[in-house]
Amino acid sequence: MSGPHLTRLDPRYGDDPTPASWARTDQLLVDAELYWLSTVRADGRPHVTPLIGAWFDGRFHFASGDREQKVHNLLVNPRVAVTTGANTWAAGTDVVIEGTAQRLTDPAQLQAFADATLAKYGEAWRFTVNGDVVGDGDHPGWVFAVTPAKVLTFGKAPHAQTAHLFA
Repeated sequence: MSGPHLTRLDPRYGDDPTPASWARTDQLLVDAELYWLSTVRADGRPHVTPLIGAWFDGRFHFASGDREQKVHNLLVNPRVAVTTGANTWAAGTDVVIEGTAQRLTDPAQLQAFADATLAKYGEAWRFTVNGDVVGDGDHPGWVFAVTPAKVLTFGKAPHAQTAHLFA
């Protein structure tokens, strides 16, 4: 997947007259150590959880146990928000991905995810591909990729909001 088809600064939300570049936003997503995934339960209540993940090929990738709440939610509604950044007011940059999660089952895609997380996090997060899942045992990991519809970048010094819109 390539970058956004449109990038625009929203002047209502900040003082910086320059939109955040896609290259900068892309690098923030690559470098983040922790992400927050927001899903919606079948009854409409939100569910938010921290997780590790990897941004590559224009999508956010993560794994989850097949019995976890987020997987149940994604089976009903695949639309998600993924956030990352710094929990400060006047420093850093926050990024929000709005998109759709799709389960990956192709062994080559699962291996790409396993390789990316190993390179990023080290041995603590070594995933082994096993058919259409990662891991072994009674509760294997399902891998998902979030394809963005919109990525918002929130600068804080100075404050600014940039929207990167995808086709």
